[in-house]
Amino acid sequence: MQSRRRFLSGLGGLACAGAQASRPNIVVVLMDDLRWDELHCTGHPFALTPNLDRIAAEGAIFRNAFVTTPLCSPSRASFLTGQYAHAHGITDNTDRSPASHRLPTFPRALHDSGYETAFVGKWHMGVDNSPRPGFDHWVGFSGQGTYFNPELNINGRSVKETGYTTDILARHAVEVLSCRRAAPLCLWLAHKAVHPELTQFADGSISDPHGGQFVPADRHKSLFVGAAVPRRPNAGKPPTGKPALLRRIGKLPPLGPATGTDDETIRNRARMLKAVDEGIGQMREALERAGQLENTMFVFTSDEGYFFGEHGLSIERRLSYEESIRIPMIMRYPKLIRGGTKIDAMVLGIDLAPTLLEIGRTRTAGKIHGRSLVPLLRGEKPEWRSSFLIEYFSDRTMQRMLNMGYQAVRTERWKYIHYTELQDMDELYDLHSDPYEMRNLIHAASLRRTRDALSAELQRLARS
Repeated sequence: MQSRRRFLSGLGGLACAGAQASRPNIVVVLMDDLRWDELHCTGHPFALTPNLDRIAAEGAIFRNAFVTTPLCSPSRASFLTGQYAHAHGITDNTDRSPASHRLPTFPRALHDSGYETAFVGKWHMGVDNSPRPGFDHWVGFSGQGTYFNPELNINGRSVKETGYTTDILARHAVEVLSCRRAAPLCLWLAHKAVHPELTQFADGSISDPHGGQFVPADRHKSLFVGAAVPRRPNAGKPPTGKPALLRRIGKLPPLGPATGTDDETIRNRARMLKAVDEGIGQMREALERAGQLENTMFVFTSDEGYFFGEHGLSIERRLSYEESIRIPMIMRYPKLIRGGTKIDAMVLGIDLAPTLLEIGRTRTAGKIHGRSLVPLLRGEKPEWRSSFLIEYFSDRTMQRMLNMGYQAVRTERWKYIHYTELQDMDELYDLHSDPYEMRNLIHAASLRRTRDALSAELQRLARS
């Protein structure tokens, strides 16, 4: 306990000493709203992500990684607990601060088994910025935070810092990684990037004083000027055959080309990502200086995807279409993972907790719905999931998403979406022939047996 008190006491640098224990360090970098296809190593034509590309080349890329609830707060809780949102109870982006103090997180389990643990960044399960149980070192901010000059809670003390928030969070992460310590380390760095600049109030409601702007660091504002932005075939297309999205809601305009995302907004996201990648490079250098790079499981992922005008949707996620549920996921740990590994199995955000608990040789008494990815990382071919559940619980923060709660099942070929609050608006897609989900087949007579089988599988997944 004495070493933990020293860990908590550091503000301008952490007072740690001693030789590294045998269990590996664990470092997780969680992005906010980053799509799976926004990195150079996942196919983006102009993104500058050399540090992430190097980690991917030396480790593994999961090419079919998904979240089970494509919304910030529920997804973050699912990553941390390995549970679906209906189990852990963080079901929306309203103020869930008290519940988030009670979550059975994997860092808490690692802490109790002897790891030193640190959190840096955006907690975003409510607006409370106070330290959560299981973390020895805490650097957090309230709610959505801001991109410049953040007010941080550092181990219970309010500290006003100056500069670009992405850089500040990276610096705090580097300080943690630069310590020599007797125990292995688990660091959870949760960036605000690349979420738009918004303000969230205490009741969870959102205001948008900056127009949902994506705010890059000043040094990156001139990057990618005029660069051609890649677009998927369903971008700018009205949501034909999607009655839930075709509803008229108040004065909202119909979805289509006019409601999509402009090119400069997408370029600004790539500019913001550049600062994140620079911080990744600094973290790698800190691990190398400490002699711990090869003894560290490094994970990079995102809490959900984002729409760039697909089906006319913009500045949004929440829905179960591929652009929203697919995420990047990269892991590097040379003692386990062969460089250049590419994994095509369907993996989920809820798989992260059991994976890292196994890596850290730690058990938890809490229920876990995910599966450890260690066999896949070893290159084995275990019997794996053939379907998974996606769920969303309607909230009141986005007008277009009113009454849009759903449960969905995705298989390698099919996706069936059942809206729990809307009648006769379900959707069915054949992802082999229609990967962009543009043709709703829910009423196809020839697919009745397929639809019934998917409905039964959805019910099985929801029960189990």
